[in-house]
Amino acid sequence: MTSSILPTRPQTNSNRAITTSTQGSTLADILERVLDKGIVIAGDISVSVASTELLHIRIRLLISSVDKAKEMGINWWENDPYLSSKSQALLAENQQLLARLQNLETELQALKSSTNNQLELGARELNDYHQNNEGHSEQSGNSQLAQ
Repeated sequence: MTSSILPTRPQTNSNRAITTSTQGSTLADILERVLDKGIVIAGDISVSVASTELLHIRIRLLISSVDKAKEMGINWWENDPYLSSKSQALLAENQQLLARLQNLETELQALKSSTNNQLELGARELNDYHQNNEGHSEQSGNSQLAQ
């Protein structure tokens, strides 16, 4: 009869502890290390039915301190009007600029309309002038023929 021999784990001393980089660290120590160095979490989520991808989400998360983020060139929160204390001033300035733009567009439309009216009036006057001169030319030509 043959007996199967199963692989066994080598005997280890159960008194040995596994040392880790966070051994003996408190939550505050871990948080300080993460904020100092930064951590990136990346992942993709796909929802598929019958080999047809319906939804694909790419997740990229960076956790770091503000100083570390600035060091990496990330500072989008400084210019975001909704996260800045300047948001109300920017919104007010935006409203003023929109009002000025509307006034300028109204004035431009009025100028275009006025210019078109003046051109039409000038064209009518020129047409009337030519018609009057043609009538005088014919009359003077007829009077010269009569003589």
